[in-house]
Amino acid sequence: MKRDNKFIYPRTVREAIEGKRHYNINDKEKLPSVTTILSATEPAEKKEGLKRWREKMGEANAARIVDESAARGTAMHKILEMYILDKGYLDETNVGKQAHNMAVRVIEQGLCNVPTYYGTECTLYYPGLYAGQTDLVGIHKGTDAIIDFKQTNKPKRREWIGDYCLQLAAYAMAHNFIYKTEITKGVVMMCSKDNYYQEFVIEGKEFQKYKHDFLRRVDEYYKQRSSNVG
Repeated sequence: MKRDNKFIYPRTVREAIEGKRHYNINDKEKLPSVTTILSATEPAEKKEGLKRWREKMGEANAARIVDESAARGTAMHKILEMYILDKGYLDETNVGKQAHNMAVRVIEQGLCNVPTYYGTECTLYYPGLYAGQTDLVGIHKGTDAIIDFKQTNKPKRREWIGDYCLQLAAYAMAHNFIYKTEITKGVVMMCSKDNYYQEFVIEGKEFQKYKHDFLRRVDEYYKQRSSNVG
């Protein structure tokens, strides 16, 4: 993969404000993260579904599954980041070995279609509204795209990844505003813990829909904050 230094991304400075992730952008403003906004405006049915899953699994078992998934995802992201930067990296822990195999699937079946990238672990922000960090901005099959890596315990259906699509749309809008680009494509590169690779490409009218949906969530988030202050 070849790097194109066309865009200069701000350094990543995260802060917790009232326990929620925010980004300090150039010491000028502290913006809520995309995930903070999505969490605060999560639909009731999704919260209820998670509650039922935790009850079914048992709190201790559910916590273990969540922690293991997070550790595996963090390890996989690190391996992919080091691969993109062409740096040697080896994680000999059990989680690291599993994550390595997953990362190889992503490289072989996903990153093979990204010959050029602009940045990895890029902090993106929309002034006054939100900020976040995407895994990769690059050229996917000839088109500029926002790309995120995801691990999963089992393969996903397209209708289950709504939040991932909202994240990609949010990052694209931020990138387009700051850098005057016209990115209209998002790619989720996902691998399950048993090494099954899936790729979800969101573009065209579908991508526009997710942009509008995310802006509605942003509006809802700030209305919540105003009412809490009041």
